[in-house]
Amino acid sequence: MLNLDFSGKTAVITGGLNGIGEAIGALFLEAGANVVIGDILCPPGARAVGARLVHIRTDVTRRGHAEALIACAVAHFGAVDVLVNNSGVSAMGRLESVTESEWDRVMAVNAKGVYLISQAAIGSMKRQGGGRIINIASQAGKNGYRLMGQYVASKHAVLGLTKVLAIELARDNILVNAVCPGIVETAMKRREREEGALLRGLAAADILAEDCAQIPLGRTALPADVANVVVFLASPLASYMTGQAINVTGGMTMH
Repeated sequence: MLNLDFSGKTAVITGGLNGIGEAIGALFLEAGANVVIGDILCPPGARAVGARLVHIRTDVTRRGHAEALIACAVAHFGAVDVLVNNSGVSAMGRLESVTESEWDRVMAVNAKGVYLISQAAIGSMKRQGGGRIINIASQAGKNGYRLMGQYVASKHAVLGLTKVLAIELARDNILVNAVCPGIVETAMKRREREEGALLRGLAAADILAEDCAQIPLGRTALPADVANVVVFLASPLASYMTGQAINVTGGMTMH
């Protein structure tokens, strides 16, 4: 990684206890930032787990939790310089059989969560003269994928929200961009492979081989591959970028 110094800056990351979010938090810490992790898997309340690291239990679908997350960051570190909306869930199934509760859960976490957490952070960012909001979308926000209708819809929504926020907040020096990961080796992806294999009468290994065959670089991504792009977007190197949806797909998606 280019030696970027985030000393004195504070990054708030939702869904930061595992997968992509965990890698993002680790990279910001390595770069010197203060980090606040909001995750529904955190123990109740807020607690410092290091000099520059705070965990707070956060359900991104609840306004009170969103506001508490941002208030926690300001109370501990004085500001929110970077917000990474990373929390996300998925579910597998043909759209014709998806239940209303399954649809609502995915849309609430993946889309409503971006709205609530961003809204909670905007006031603080405006008062300090600017900031960065980085939304973790997906190449599913640009394409359609079988058995993932509600997830695809939610990630298309994230890209729409990114564009609107970028326009509305540009004059406030708040840059808003999205990262669109491809196939990333996380626990969620491994579960999707197993569920998709069952639905299609295949083995999970068959799905992995199918995945890799679609990627020009020949391999799936690691969480660190996505984290690298997030930290770039948060850095001065991306000071003339807003409203963008950056693919991190190994070439699988090129638009």
